[in-house]
Amino acid sequence: MLIPIPKILSAEQVAQCHAALAKAEWADGRNTAGYLAQRVKDNQQVPDAHPIARQLGDMILTTLEKHPLFTSAALPLKVVPPLFNRYTGSQNYGRHVDGAIRPIFGTPHRVRTDLSATIFLTPPEDYDGGELVVEDTFGPRKIKLAAGDMVLYPGTSIHHVEPVTRGTRVASFFWIQSMVREDSQRTMLFELDRSIQQLGGDVPDHPAVVQLAGLYHNLLRLWADA
Repeated sequence: MLIPIPKILSAEQVAQCHAALAKAEWADGRNTAGYLAQRVKDNQQVPDAHPIARQLGDMILTTLEKHPLFTSAALPLKVVPPLFNRYTGSQNYGRHVDGAIRPIFGTPHRVRTDLSATIFLTPPEDYDGGELVVEDTFGPRKIKLAAGDMVLYPGTSIHHVEPVTRGTRVASFFWIQSMVREDSQRTMLFELDRSIQQLGGDVPDHPAVVQLAGLYHNLLRLWADA
């Protein structure tokens, strides 16, 4: 399931990202790509170990920990520290699938990439092109969101970034290992959780609220690794 999450970052946090990234040293994005991806990847990234990437990544992780919609949608177990890329001058990233396992820089730990995430940091009116295109069961879906908005999509998806023909597109990207590996199961839990919250808000004393909450948690016990 593809899930847009608006306003993950506030306008102030987006401005903080731009101010910090303006001082960062950018490198060829192909340096971190696998064998196949190197042939289709044309962008720039801030290196994993760069102190600005670490500082902004920590800020994003702290924000995600407090965001109920992200938690409901991703059911995160592990999150790769966010990275940062930019596209300009017709740069793009051709069709590819993210690697199934991602190391966490500077540690012996690895993360299974159940979910991929992109946080858009540039307002869409400031650049042309640059759409993230995710191929799902309903066909290709183009995503170009407001600055501060995030999209979550299955790590198994083939996807690409369209050429940026005007301006510069800056984004943060990272991966999540979910407590629930299967996308179909996460989808059912997410939709059930949203329905419980809506029913609990509309009819808080209805006995079905407790029954549905029990069903949600029993399914989570059945499917989750924690």
